[in-house]
Amino acid sequence: MGGDQVRDVVIIGGGAVGATLARALSRFHLDVALLEGQAEVAFGVSKANSGIVHSAMHASPDTLKGRLEYPGNLGWRQLHDELGFGLNDVGEVLVALDDEQLVKIEQIRQQGIRKGIPGTQAWTAERTLDAQPNLTREVKGAVWAPTACVFNPYEAVMLVADVARRNGVTIAEEQRVVGIDPPDVEDPDAPLTVRTETDVWRGRFVINAAGLFADDIAEFAGVRDFKILPRKGEEYLLDKRLAGIVTSIIFPCPTPVSKGTLVNPTVDGTIMVGPTAQPVDDKFDTSTTEEGAEQVFTNARKLVPAISERDIIAEFAGLRPVSDTEDFIVGPTERRGFINAAGIQSPGLTGAPALADLLVDILADEGLELEEKDQWDPTAPHPVKFSQLTTEDQQELARRDPRYAHLICRCEIITEAEVRDAMDRGAHTLDGLKFRTRVGMGRCQGGFCTWGCLELLAEHQGITIPEVTKRGTGTWIVCDRDDHPVKTARTGG
Repeated sequence: MGGDQVRDVVIIGGGAVGATLARALSRFHLDVALLEGQAEVAFGVSKANSGIVHSAMHASPDTLKGRLEYPGNLGWRQLHDELGFGLNDVGEVLVALDDEQLVKIEQIRQQGIRKGIPGTQAWTAERTLDAQPNLTREVKGAVWAPTACVFNPYEAVMLVADVARRNGVTIAEEQRVVGIDPPDVEDPDAPLTVRTETDVWRGRFVINAAGLFADDIAEFAGVRDFKILPRKGEEYLLDKRLAGIVTSIIFPCPTPVSKGTLVNPTVDGTIMVGPTAQPVDDKFDTSTTEEGAEQVFTNARKLVPAISERDIIAEFAGLRPVSDTEDFIVGPTERRGFINAAGIQSPGLTGAPALADLLVDILADEGLELEEKDQWDPTAPHPVKFSQLTTEDQQELARRDPRYAHLICRCEIITEAEVRDAMDRGAHTLDGLKFRTRVGMGRCQGGFCTWGCLELLAEHQGITIPEVTKRGTGTWIVCDRDDHPVKTARTGG
């Protein structure tokens, strides 16, 4: 797949930063490859978070993450218009529960004003409870920021990557990087050689957008001068019966370590509570814990007393790639052609589109010629979301294509036609389908729809059902004791 061909740019990491950069570079006459270590793009940090485009008030303008936050917010809005992924303008309510917190949240509002964030307001307790009547009566006041929104980050990143692919970028999945060759002492301008478990890739420039593993990639290149310190955040999704209990993102007054436990609506109608902020050593530790749940729900009830553990339908944990500098690490290194985009912690998801533009500028400054294409399409066909259509439109679609009359997922109202479209757009694992369509994300958590998805995935790829995986090699779901004697139905979790 890689071979002797020298690419203009090789991007390591298929998350929000890597995908938005790949899309940005696809505007130009360049040979670009995006390498993702997991089975599909957006399967790392970008899939496991609160799904928020931040208002841009919180991060200091003295930091790079603070400077990229609001341009990134605007960037996601433009991408939403072009691609049609789920994004709802719900705004943020930053709550104070005592007089000291009132002072703190006003300082945050003033910081937002200095950053050019429009529309922020200081609310009294009465105004706050009028807007969000299910908040605690202990509220002293709040700051309203209309620029915050919720979106489906995995769906967004997958669609952005699809635009890059359709405009000529090579996207190679299951390409875990295991080394970068040392510099050629006789030819300092020689391309960099990136080695994965299965292939060799060569590029004039290599972008290190490897998330949790960015320090390891920098080590391979011989230029590591930072460390990634994973910080785990546990999140809990609640039953749709609670839809509307809050209609905006509810933030507590933040701490020096975290923005705190949020209560927020999701694009798809559920309520999410979390995250925690626990330093961990293991970059693969995405476990949820009793202690984490107790912390999340104790803090969530301080904001919304009616929140209960009884309503949990799913839980997950994500790891934030926090750097030891507590800021983004972006720019050229001592290794010619090797550029870091590391330490992209919160609000890194929000800032990703602006960070992609910054990286394009850095590449140009480093000598990459950027000749724009005469024809470049920033759009992609908007996926049909059957559950959001009127009854009349649903009936018309089903008349035109009977696959829209066949429900695969009853909880989320996902049809066979939507599942097949997701496979045509690149989904080849069960999680790939889930993140593109929400199949399996409802109350029964796949109890009804999993088998139908397995059948469709096997048919689409021309493989047997035991060969279908949840999220890539080693995560088989169904046991075939003849073909796979050591695998069990529990493999992959």
